[in-house]
Amino acid sequence: MLSGPRLSRDVTCNRLETMPVDRRPLSPDEAACLVDALDGWELDGVSLRRRLVFDSFVQAFGFMAQVALIAERLDHHPNWSNVYNRVDVAITTHDAGGLTALDFEFVRQVDAILPRA
Repeated sequence: MLSGPRLSRDVTCNRLETMPVDRRPLSPDEAACLVDALDGWELDGVSLRRRLVFDSFVQAFGFMAQVALIAERLDHHPNWSNVYNRVDVAITTHDAGGLTALDFEFVRQVDAILPRA
């Protein structure tokens, strides 16, 4: 049995406030232009992809925890995987059938938390 303080049933968690971002599909030309301005991200069909390699599993997992907060705030969640120190991220707006401004906002916020070389 777990010990420690108990929470009453009426305790609610404060959800991170979502940010409104345009979810209309971008034209292929718009998407290509925006992708060209990104560092480290590539267009893979209707997704943006990036592979990140960290010094350790702990750093990779810490990065994923930070990205999870971004995903919740934007209400936009990546397809991703983690193997030891490597994190593969793919993002697309499934409801729109391709890339939207929301995907590029997600990428902008992810890039902002990356350590600078």
